[in-house]
Amino acid sequence: MLIGELGRRTGVNTHQLRYYEAQGLLKPDRGTNGYREYGEDAVVTVTQIRNLLDAGLSTEEIGVLLPCASGAAPDLEPCDELLAVLRGRLHGLDDHIGTLLRARQTLHGYLEAAEHRRAGETAPV
Repeated sequence: MLIGELGRRTGVNTHQLRYYEAQGLLKPDRGTNGYREYGEDAVVTVTQIRNLLDAGLSTEEIGVLLPCASGAAPDLEPCDELLAVLRGRLHGLDDHIGTLLRARQTLHGYLEAAEHRRAGETAPV
């Protein structure tokens, strides 16, 4: 199938499909006319890529994980590379969540102080 058909079947625009190819995630054949030609397995691969992107993984990380993936969900085999990438991404998310929680707490403190101060200034005399 050509890139337009792959895009229609997966709901992914052709620009993104070309990007996935540039990142080494998709490997189409080239027809004699030079057009990209994708096999049926490309539909599953694109679905895997989209699901892994939705999980917050980068295309670089997905490139490491794809050889361990099967099915559209995808189902991931516990190969060493996969476990290291997933643990690393989870650690990064935990760090980011911690940073966000600290920022939230600080902003909440600023807001409370400002509201308290405002209430004190507008209190009737």
